[in-house]
Amino acid sequence: MSGWIHRSVLLQEVVEAFPFDGETPRLLIDGTLGNGGHSAALLHRYPPLRVLGIDRDEEALKRAAETLAFAADRVTMVHGNFSDLAQSLADYGAEHADGILLDIGVSSPQIDDPSRGFSWRAEGPLDMRMDRSVPETASRLLNRASEAELVRIFRDYGELRQAKKLAESILRTRQEKPFATTLDLVSLCDQVLGKSRPGQLPAPTLVFQALRIAVNHELDELQEALSAAMKVLNPGGRLAVISFHSLEDRIVKHFFREEAASCVCPPGLPVCVCGKKSTLKIITPHAITAGEDEKSANRRAACAKLRIAEKI
Repeated sequence: MSGWIHRSVLLQEVVEAFPFDGETPRLLIDGTLGNGGHSAALLHRYPPLRVLGIDRDEEALKRAAETLAFAADRVTMVHGNFSDLAQSLADYGAEHADGILLDIGVSSPQIDDPSRGFSWRAEGPLDMRMDRSVPETASRLLNRASEAELVRIFRDYGELRQAKKLAESILRTRQEKPFATTLDLVSLCDQVLGKSRPGQLPAPTLVFQALRIAVNHELDELQEALSAAMKVLNPGGRLAVISFHSLEDRIVKHFFREEAASCVCPPGLPVCVCGKKSTLKIITPHAITAGEDEKSANRRAACAKLRIAEKI
C-alpha cells in the first residue's frame, strides 16, 4: 500500500474538537476512517483513547491499518457504512461513545486512482463506488436511469441549470453506445454544457459530483448517520463533521440547529406547547475552515468546513 499520499484536512482543529482528558478511557467512533489520519492524531494525543473506525472502502481500511499500526491494540476497524454506526457500536460491545467524527467526501487516494472513476481529469472506468462490493456503478446508473431520474440527480446533487438538457443528451447517446469510461461522460459534458468561464467550476466537476452522490447515496447516508449519532453519544460527547460542499454542509447545519432548538412552536403563541427540549449545544456558530497555510499546502482543504456540537 506504499506510494499513496493523503493529508487529513483541519487536523489540529479536529484534535481540539474532542477535549478528552489524558487519563480517562474514552471511545471515539470515526465513522469515515479513510486513511486514519484524524484518528492517528487523536490516538497520539490521548493514550487511553480507543477508536472504532468504520469505512465502506476496503482499500481505505488497508491504508488505515498502516497508519494506525502504532496503536493497533486500541483500534477496531469495521467495513461498513457510517449510517450503521449504532449497529457497529453494538457489535463492538458498547452502547455509547464519547465522540463521533464524520469526515464526509472522497479521499485523495480515491480521487487520484483512475481505476476508481471519481475524477473527470483521468481516463478510467466510470465506477465511483466507495464500496466496491455493491453492484451499481456510475456507468450502470447512467445507462439505465430514466430521464426524470437523471434530471433530479443533476439538478439536486450537482445544482446544474442545464440538467434537463444533459439528461436528454445522455439518453440519446447511450442508445448508440453505452457509457463506459470517465472520458465518455466528459466528452458529452463538453458538447452539451460547453467550457466553463474563468472562475467557474468546470462543468464535469458538478456532473461527477452529482453522480458520485447518487451512486453512494451520500446525502441519505449522512442524514441517517447524524440521527444515529444522537442515539449513541454520551451526554457531553461531541459530534464533529467535516463537509466539502454546500449540500452536505447545509444538512449538517440544519440538523445541528434543529437539535439545538428548545422550541419549534409557530411564532406568536403566548406559551410553548411543543415541549421540545434542546439535545445539542452548538460549539461552532460558524463553520471552521482551513487557514491560508493549509490551503496552500493542500488545495483540497479549501472547501472543507468543520462543524462541532455537544450532546446535552
